[in-house]
Amino acid sequence: MRLLCAIDLRAGRAVRLVQGDFARERRYGDPVALAERFVAQGARYLHVVDLDAAASGVPVNRALVEAIVKRAGVPVQVSGGVRAQDDVAALVALGAATVVMGTTALRDPEAARACARRFPGRVVLGLDHRQRPDGALEPAVSGWLQGSGTTVGDELEGWRGEPLAGVVATSIERDGTGTGPDLDALRLVLDASEVPVVASGGVGSLDDLAALAALRSSRGRSLDAVVVGTALVEGSFGVEEAMQACARSG
Repeated sequence: MRLLCAIDLRAGRAVRLVQGDFARERRYGDPVALAERFVAQGARYLHVVDLDAAASGVPVNRALVEAIVKRAGVPVQVSGGVRAQDDVAALVALGAATVVMGTTALRDPEAARACARRFPGRVVLGLDHRQRPDGALEPAVSGWLQGSGTTVGDELEGWRGEPLAGVVATSIERDGTGTGPDLDALRLVLDASEVPVVASGGVGSLDDLAALAALRSSRGRSLDAVVVGTALVEGSFGVEEAMQACARSG
């Protein structure tokens, strides 16, 4: 299981939110310096989210995204505010390894599928979800500010056969909390999808990473990668330790 070290951007700074709440922001300074620090510690992959763009659709931090991609020297997955083919094209052109589409994939799936077909193996489906009272997992849109009215299972069914690079499944309720990943939700996503699955949200310990590495769905599928942000910037563990935990298989 690969480790993707997360860097969230807001107003030009590296930040972390709790459960996607913009009022619960913690700041960590220069995002380019943070990227370089992760790489110096051994990170092989980065996951960069433009939170401003996710909320507004305007890529105000794109110059920072480009600086991270250019300076990091490792594959970078970019997310936030990717609304159209031009956005995907621009991020691919500046060197992003993969690009996550969330809101557009839910609101205009045909446009998103056209992006995936134009850039096969470069587009990742972002399913940032909350659990509804009926137990279903409902993806959120517009920087997690609104519910989509659909379910994770329905969305995955609609993407069968498309040339996706993968799917990022984020538990909004657990994101930034360090309370542990939602293993049951991830099993559901693994069973319902055909493409590599990336877990996100809730990792707070090395045991959490080991549990994710050992996770198997009823079909025997395992996770491709995990996104970790808060636990790394808060010093709960280091990049090297995290990579070792991700290498465990049970």
